[in-house]
Amino acid sequence: MKRFGSIYPFILFLFLGILVSACDFSVDSYKRSVEIKNKYVGEIVFENGVAATRESDIFNLALPDPELFLFSESDRVIKTLYYRNDSLVPSVKTIRLLLKDFGEGSDIIASKHNDYESTSRTIEYNTRWVAYSFEKKDTAYLKAETKGVLCHELTHVFQLRPKGIGNYYSNKVYWAYVEGMADAVRCLNGYFTESDRKKGGNYADGYRYTGFFFAWLTLNKDADFLRKINRSSLHVVPWSFDGAIKYALGDQYNIDMLWLEYLSDKGDITPEMAKKLENNIRYAQ
Repeated sequence: MKRFGSIYPFILFLFLGILVSACDFSVDSYKRSVEIKNKYVGEIVFENGVAATRESDIFNLALPDPELFLFSESDRVIKTLYYRNDSLVPSVKTIRLLLKDFGEGSDIIASKHNDYESTSRTIEYNTRWVAYSFEKKDTAYLKAETKGVLCHELTHVFQLRPKGIGNYYSNKVYWAYVEGMADAVRCLNGYFTESDRKKGGNYADGYRYTGFFFAWLTLNKDADFLRKINRSSLHVVPWSFDGAIKYALGDQYNIDMLWLEYLSDKGDITPEMAKKLENNIRYAQ
């Protein structure tokens, strides 16, 4: 009787396990975490707040293993922003990726937040952008866009911030530099093509305007330019675009002149127009 009593619950448990596995239960949300324990990142957490949705399926098509991607992409972002074994690289206890619906009317694609613990960071990804990225049923574009957005947000996790000019919300120069750096890293890591470049504009317009300019300077002036201008955040106080350019490339360089050279090289302005504008800049100085 005693032996039978111990076997019966086991058989019942086995039967229920088979029944559960055979049924299709929908899960509204789930959370996974992976401990990394490397030099800069301790843990990667992926939290899917919309698991039982089409958008979740699309995201899974783009990134079936987001934890592994976040780990490997963090390493690439750090290598783009810093020298090898650079003591300035911030250590992050936890990087958390939250997939969520930002709601009707939101134009935010993704955002990075500091958690209550200063060593933890959360990246929130808008499922409406996930759906939009797959509007044309182009899986290659979906994967590139999703990885590119996360590369941009991971740059915000690791980049240095300018000093002496307020903050992201109070100063346009601060905002333009921070967002431009993130798009420069995205560009240099292959998540933008030349067709994504914004023509014209100004180096202080942020995002792709600043990002493609910084990438061009890295490819044409100094392979370490992005690492140097990232480091300028600590040494150029109060921070300015021209001060950072001089810190990274030398006092002989002027950001307005470099911007004209960039526009001319890209065909946004004619050489004649570039020459005329250069003369105006020299006259103004």
